[in-house]
Amino acid sequence: MATVIGPDRPGIVSLLSERAHGFGANWAESRIATLEGQVAGLVHFEVPSQNAEPLAAALSSLESSGVHVVVARQQQIPVPAGRRVIRLELVGHDRPGIVSELSGSLARRRVSIEDLHTEIVDGPTPSEHLFKVKAWLVVPESVPNDELRRALEPLTKEMTVDIALGESVSGA
Repeated sequence: MATVIGPDRPGIVSLLSERAHGFGANWAESRIATLEGQVAGLVHFEVPSQNAEPLAAALSSLESSGVHVVVARQQQIPVPAGRRVIRLELVGHDRPGIVSELSGSLARRRVSIEDLHTEIVDGPTPSEHLFKVKAWLVVPESVPNDELRRALEPLTKEMTVDIALGESVSGA
């Protein structure tokens, strides 16, 4: 797994993919985005074990071209038994602290945020801004759906909340 960050410019993905291909690596999965002129991403490479270290060194050497790459070597970890994956969507008036409140409430219940996308969009009037959250959560089976809904109640007073509970279950 490689984490990539740097000033956005054409050719960053090409740099990464050429290096990876040169070591026989397969570009398996990625999430790359540009915000405020910076590109950041995660890339999962499948690489022959004998080429893992040389590939890591080659990716790290991209630092000289302005691309910071950190390589983490680990095996893919499946959703643990006794946990389920759910979708969460929130929309409401933007204000500081929404992500802090949401993530804190989830962490206290041992809920992991698997994927998180947030954005500020224009509201119904020019002076209004709405904050949108889309997330996939990994929830312990010991946390009932009702408890999760109650945990999010402070946010539901000011935001529209859509929770798709029990989308995927592991260990059932």
